[in-house]
Amino acid sequence: MVVASIPCEDPSAIIGRVVETTLYDITNDFAHQSIKLYFLVVNTKEHRAETILKSHEYATDYLRSLVRRGSTRMDGIFNATTTDQFSSRISVVAFTRDRIKASQEHGIRQMMRQVVEEKAASLSYEQLSHEAVLGKLGSDIYNMAKKIAPLRHVGVRKSRLISIPAGVIATPAQVIEQAKAA
Repeated sequence: MVVASIPCEDPSAIIGRVVETTLYDITNDFAHQSIKLYFLVVNTKEHRAETILKSHEYATDYLRSLVRRGSTRMDGIFNATTTDQFSSRISVVAFTRDRIKASQEHGIRQMMRQVVEEKAASLSYEQLSHEAVLGKLGSDIYNMAKKIAPLRHVGVRKSRLISIPAGVIATPAQVIEQAKAA
């Protein structure tokens, strides 16, 4: 799928660039308009670039629209390492219907941590980022945490790739070899 078009003379020059788009541009579902995606170019083959998800986040106006008076906002920021050794930082946000006690907040944050760590330990980076972006991770947290307090919204507000295992990003020499072979 074509996400963006980047003009360049040398294909190896775009390795390491970041391309921004919205999830709506990929899925054509208007409900996904408020999710921004950032892709990192890791390799080029002929006139196409291979990318991985570098980060994603809620649009600031969408996040602001979720905040209400008389409810509690809980943020949880967790580092997770996937089965294929990608390390990422996942920021989860939850909103309750009414104000809740600090002990309930603590319990919900523990549930967030537990779900994120379990998912990261059992999934690859591609699968984990897919679940985080499309809302499966937030849904799993919601279903566990709603037993503690009534929740209005739970979602992965932001995710960011921290470290990449060696060999994922192509070096300029590898790109030149691929161009010669083609």
